[in-house]
Amino acid sequence: MSKDIRKLIAVIGATGHQGGSVVRALKASGAFQVRALTRNPESHAGLADEVVEADMTRPETLSVALKGAYGVFVVTNFWEPGANETAQAQAVIEAAKAAGVQHFIWSTLPNVEAISGGKQHVLHFTDKAKIDAMVRVAGFPHHTFVVAPFFYQNLTSHLAPQKQQDGSMGWTLPIDADARVIHMGDITELGDIVVGALAQPTLAGSGQYLPLVGNLLSFGDIVSTLNGLGHRYTFNQVPADVFSTFFPGANELAEMFAYFEQHTYLGSASEEQIALARTVAGRIPTDFARWARANMSAIAA
Repeated sequence: MSKDIRKLIAVIGATGHQGGSVVRALKASGAFQVRALTRNPESHAGLADEVVEADMTRPETLSVALKGAYGVFVVTNFWEPGANETAQAQAVIEAAKAAGVQHFIWSTLPNVEAISGGKQHVLHFTDKAKIDAMVRVAGFPHHTFVVAPFFYQNLTSHLAPQKQQDGSMGWTLPIDADARVIHMGDITELGDIVVGALAQPTLAGSGQYLPLVGNLLSFGDIVSTLNGLGHRYTFNQVPADVFSTFFPGANELAEMFAYFEQHTYLGSASEEQIALARTVAGRIPTDFARWARANMSAIAA
């Protein structure tokens, strides 16, 4: 039996939205061996060529998990109770360096504090952005920053339409419905960018930022598209200070929407980065209208 000489890629967060997308894309490409890293490997047998225990809060698990890996994809979860993204990322960076990893791919977000001049504080963006410098100075032969968008899937999960005071279904949010500032995409397609970056390190392995973007939309665009599929959704703008009282964590989202409205999701002119990401992935991401027809069609339901 011949030895598999394909490069081995380790995927942290392999059972989540982003890591799961990366695992599926790596497997579909056939070009790499895939090692899925998870805290509960016994629950995910068969997910990849190898399924190995790894816990970023237990650095001692990382050396074995990354042994022999050519590349690693890393994402941390701000919303997990007690998560310290900086400490977790530092542990992975150190373990990856010790293991001789050649290509480190970090899932990041824009630095809201820097972009807004300190006027907005969106920790689940900025905490990730601050880790970029740690990756940059670590000295990996290749490193790449992928940028996840506002997931289309948010609209069927924690930002799904809710019953409004007038009895309609829709959204009440602290953002102008006509502000076309939200870079959106189907998070299941992030893996295409990661696989492309691993396969083309001269094109995308020198610290390039590769955002996954299907569309730049307003909430008005979202509502219009969905209503065209047979829904009757509404949208109401509410002041940020009012929205912040709605539920625990609402203030973080209010700050996020204020940042979007003033600077867009990606925070700056990003057309070249978006174009490069599409070149690296070898495809144009699914647009919202097509995704909504498949996933939120009232007629289909």
